[in-house]
Amino acid sequence: MRVLIDSNVLYPTVMRKVVLGVAGGGLFEPLWSERILAEWAHVAARAGEEQAAIARAEIALVRDRWPAAGINADPGLEAGLSLPDPDDIHVLAAAIAGRAGVLLTQNLKDFPSRILARHRMIRRDPDRFLRELFARDPACVQAAAERVWSDARGFPDAPPSRRALLKKARLPGLGRLLERSEIRGA
Repeated sequence: MRVLIDSNVLYPTVMRKVVLGVAGGGLFEPLWSERILAEWAHVAARAGEEQAAIARAEIALVRDRWPAAGINADPGLEAGLSLPDPDDIHVLAAAIAGRAGVLLTQNLKDFPSRILARHRMIRRDPDRFLRELFARDPACVQAAAERVWSDARGFPDAPPSRRALLKKARLPGLGRLLERSEIRGA
């Protein structure tokens, strides 16, 4: 399954690391465009030069890890598309050019289902998408979330639990699902 990842999923960090951790487990093929990566860097830069430097380094890492993920849409494709927010047309164009079946975004209102359906594509928010993938391969999603939680525990301002971390990262449903699955499995 080919999934175009919008910049608002690539930044914030925890969300990106869980999503790409699952991609690294082989549950889907991630896609993005250079413009999407540039948007990630731009948003990170608003938080200061340190965050901008971290974003540039992380972008280099994802490019290296997934060299085939970069999609270049023909500008003519963008000209024939329409969305409620014209600034998002490049995202849809990249998804179409990359033959994505899923557009992964937190910005659901600007990607109407009826428009995406014309291109044989669905949109998903990251929380729902990860829960759907958990239903297919619980171990992969669990492992990705656990790696992120393990990394986060080392920071002084880390939330007190994995569920709290995922809730803060706008993945509350995944946090609840993982907690319930552990209780059942215990």
